[in-house]
Amino acid sequence: MNDTQLLSQISSLPNDLKKEVSDFIEFLKQKSSTKKKLIEREFGHAKGFFKMSSDFDEPLDDFKDYR
Repeated sequence: MNDTQLLSQISSLPNDLKKEVSDFIEFLKQKSSTKKKLIEREFGHAKGFFKMSSDFDEPLDDFKDYR
């Protein structure tokens, strides 16, 4: 559907439905703009959020039988 056909169809609507079409267009614009406003994540943003124990790389006692 091209713009001329769309404009023709909208023009043929009663005024109350034109208002609904206008509201829907504004909704679609807002929806589109919010997707673009997503903030890009920064590397290292969670630094210090997680704490690892000093023996993290040590073998687990549960696996002694398999070593």
